[in-house]
Amino acid sequence: MTTAGVTTGSDPRWPGVLVSDAVGPDDPRAVVGAPAGFDAARAVADAVLYEGYLLYPYRRSAGKNRVRWQFGVLAPPGWIAEQPSSGPAGVSGSADGSFQQAECLVEATGPATVFLRLRFLQVIRRRVERRAADGRFTPVDELDVDGTRELTFDEARPREFDLAVPLSDLTDISHCSDCSDRCDCSDRCDCSGRLSIPLLAPGGIEVEPLGPRPQAARVVRHWWPVAAAVHLSATRAEAPFRLYRLRVVVENTVADLAAGRPRAEALRRSLVAAHSLLGVRGGRFLSLLDPPVWAASAARGCENLRVFPVLAAAARDVMLCSPIILYDDPRTAPESPGDLFDATEIDEILSLRTRALTDEEKREARATDRRAAEIIDRVDGLPRAMLDRLHGAVRSLRPVDPSTAALPSTDVEAQDTGRPRPRLTAAPPGGPNPHVGADAAAGPDPAAGPDPAVGADAAVGADSVVGSDPALGGQAAWWEPEADRSVHPDRDSVLVEGVTVARGSRVRLRPRARGSDAHDMFLAGRLARVEAIFLDVDGSRHAAVTLDGDETGDLHRAAGRYFYFAPDELDPLADPTDADPTDADPTEDDPTNNDRTGAP
Repeated sequence: MTTAGVTTGSDPRWPGVLVSDAVGPDDPRAVVGAPAGFDAARAVADAVLYEGYLLYPYRRSAGKNRVRWQFGVLAPPGWIAEQPSSGPAGVSGSADGSFQQAECLVEATGPATVFLRLRFLQVIRRRVERRAADGRFTPVDELDVDGTRELTFDEARPREFDLAVPLSDLTDISHCSDCSDRCDCSDRCDCSGRLSIPLLAPGGIEVEPLGPRPQAARVVRHWWPVAAAVHLSATRAEAPFRLYRLRVVVENTVADLAAGRPRAEALRRSLVAAHSLLGVRGGRFLSLLDPPVWAASAARGCENLRVFPVLAAAARDVMLCSPIILYDDPRTAPESPGDLFDATEIDEILSLRTRALTDEEKREARATDRRAAEIIDRVDGLPRAMLDRLHGAVRSLRPVDPSTAALPSTDVEAQDTGRPRPRLTAAPPGGPNPHVGADAAAGPDPAAGPDPAVGADAAVGADSVVGSDPALGGQAAWWEPEADRSVHPDRDSVLVEGVTVARGSRVRLRPRARGSDAHDMFLAGRLARVEAIFLDVDGSRHAAVTLDGDETGDLHRAAGRYFYFAPDELDPLADPTDADPTDADPTEDDPTNNDRTGAP
């Protein structure tokens, strides 16, 4: 079952299925013919694989590193049955489970081949041992060997299994005794040619002598067998074109874990950070986040549990089924010099903080895990030029409309006739979240950052308004105090479908499908109250909102922490409570009334 090109004998109906346990693109055991997008998606897939593996400060003693393996854990089903229920499974793999299910859409008009690459971590118990006086080795928590500190701490190694199967085999219903006599390929039935492949990551023991006297100390690595099964099937989807709903279920099939064992032991028999790359030759995948209109109903019918598939290749021939919710076409920043096991954090911050660790803290991190040691060494060796690259990057440029670059508050509403125009820019794939709090870099930056004093010497002439820009008809440039004073977030408004939306308006949130992020999926359809209308330096408007029913709403208002949405992501509610319920002077005790165009 784990040799390249070996035909599986698990079921005589599937004589053409190839299974291999290749561990990289250069492994000779890899299934031949997999889409090139598999290799292109590896950087993002590796980020998913190692997300949270170790967190800053990368030391065993840090509290955050004492509870590990938080994403995509597929544990033995018997152990899961013993645990308190965490509720129904969702699309996020942040809770332990025994299986994950991915469903996505494949458009194929002719013969096609489906490829699956299952990837996960297999946990290894790493134990330091010292030879006792009686000649036997005994485990120790830590040991100093010739000036090198060694710690007992679990680690993990990656596992990969490749499968390849014709799509036609997954849609073959000839085996179905219930309907094979009355169905044909044109019928849309619930049966499919389900393929079940058992997989095994074997256990083992590895001994590594330590120090100049190899008989005095050693590290023993012990890993246990992890059994799993992959089930693939495909059915015709309701659509005007030949469209298939492809289902992939990955489950842990370990059955010999004793009852009542702690999570640490269950993890050693688990698939950790489990995720899959799906590929197709002779077809293409459709986005579930932004499907074409004709496939929207079929996309809504896809049921994903503990994993969510997103497009991961420009050719649309690869899907990444991730336990962490991502955009379509996710990617890692090209400026990043390497993985820090915290892919949503800012590399520059983590790198600088890691460099600031004391020598003793770095020594402990190196002793904790070899991958932590690699991070310490890499960060310490970063040249200045590479650090400068981490400071920021421009992903896209577009012209700024001079007529709205410094728009006075009296013109904000007049500029919007009909439904407000959408934002002209969106966060890049894998980039920041435009809807998080005001103090995060991901939120829209409506000119709150620049120092008003920097424009004092920018006058174009003795008779000119300080900092005014001729291209703007003499209006104050966005970095000037005059521009700040020209907008009033607590009183400004926008028109949305002919309805004036301002502070106190109640709206329903409708995040756009394209360019939105993971958090939007949880806020879609929620009711909210508009707290302010902000104008950014590009002339785009953003509504700052708090959620109805949020018990922390008052705290968010006091701190100026809001969710931000563009006008075209709002549905105004025709409700008598649209008026500001405080009935107070909006300029009094209002955290947004700071005479700035940006969020506080």
